[in-house]
Amino acid sequence: MLFKVQITGITNSLYIMVIDMAIHPIDYRYGTAEMKYVWSQENRLTKILQTEAALARAEADMGLIPADAAEIIYGSISCVKPDRVNQIEAEINHDMMAVVVAISEQCKGDAGKWVHFGATSNDILDTATALQIKDAIEIFEDKLKVLLSTLVNQAEAHKLTVCCGRTHGQIGIPTTYGLRFAIWASEVSRHLDRLYQLTPRVTVGQITGAVGTQAAFGKSGILIQKLTMQCLGIGSVDVSNQIIQRDRHAEFVMWMANVVTTLDKIGIEIRTLQRSEIAELEESFGKKQVGSSTMPHKRNPIKSEQICGLARIVRAMVEPELLNNTLWDERDLTNSSSERVVFPEACVLTDHIIKLGISVVENLRFYPENIRKNLELLKGLNMGEAVMIELAKRGVGRQEAHEIVRTAAMKAHETGQHFKNILLQTPEISKYLTAPEIETLIDPDKYIGTAVEQVEALVVKLRGAYNL
Repeated sequence: MLFKVQITGITNSLYIMVIDMAIHPIDYRYGTAEMKYVWSQENRLTKILQTEAALARAEADMGLIPADAAEIIYGSISCVKPDRVNQIEAEINHDMMAVVVAISEQCKGDAGKWVHFGATSNDILDTATALQIKDAIEIFEDKLKVLLSTLVNQAEAHKLTVCCGRTHGQIGIPTTYGLRFAIWASEVSRHLDRLYQLTPRVTVGQITGAVGTQAAFGKSGILIQKLTMQCLGIGSVDVSNQIIQRDRHAEFVMWMANVVTTLDKIGIEIRTLQRSEIAELEESFGKKQVGSSTMPHKRNPIKSEQICGLARIVRAMVEPELLNNTLWDERDLTNSSSERVVFPEACVLTDHIIKLGISVVENLRFYPENIRKNLELLKGLNMGEAVMIELAKRGVGRQEAHEIVRTAAMKAHETGQHFKNILLQTPEISKYLTAPEIETLIDPDKYIGTAVEQVEALVVKLRGAYNL
């Protein structure tokens, strides 16, 4: 393709050969083929054509149009090509009517005059969108189950991997990597549950006419809508105006924002734990992978960073879709242009993020020596709660025990001594606890409560509930 550019002040024109017209990174960098196809122009047209054919058959069943015309319309949709639709739209400047004309051209006899009978554009367009969303949901369900299974497997594999718990970015009492993965798995399972719950609310179509009254269909409107949606395999709205109300779509977009935020959270945690000074785990790193163009030693968590970055884009789609529910009267056209961006972009990026998340979690590399080093970094200080609880059990009041241990901890901080030594030197503590007992109390492996049991129970529950 040649573009002619006239540069001011220069007499000659500059000709630029454009080989690749891809502009949006979704075109060439992000997204899976299956989700991109769902939102492709080709599939969009297919769903529109399927809806027109289903409508014609429903109308024929109700005696509104001739039965032979409905069958001709049904048989003609496979002959409609995107190029012809685009050509007609360029002439008439109306996307839906371009499809109607393109179908009519392919119909034999006078069957074409019954195409789109009684319908308004969004009866077809919104129903087609519901079919696309249905396809997208099936992809999301499959991938989320893989992500869930991956998290469950890691939870089980690391249920005994004791590590530092951290609050406020500071080392706290011990936890386990198994519990971390189990928490994430539980969250992903809730996203699956939410997906199952919202699916019947989102995958609905309408055949309600110009303002929702179904006036053009007479008294057959309700049954025509029902029959059309039964043919397409989706539900029907109870009521609508010219469009399906966008609270349904907003729920779907907010669900995607919620899902990517979970993966954003996981990505942030992995990036934190991969920091050079923590280095408890890291993303997989290929033999020939390059971490930096100038620092050859770098092993950067680029997949987790990509997850975190793209999650911001998906979350940004929530407000536009909420605003798409605030239209004038029975409808205006402000939702249409934004949804051409919101639906495909949010779905493609969410799918891409889930796929990345699976890869990252599945291929994590752990460094047990660093996990242990960080557990011992504070020289026993992170075990103060265990000492406090034991003192309270032995008759020291809980608040008094807290103050005794806090004072000892501050002294250990200031002197740099191991916490065990300070505890042994503190009469209020040594009065109740022997040296061997203190040694046991500050052992992180002995202070993980029911973490293992919680993980084991969740693994059994999720594998059973989702057939993992």
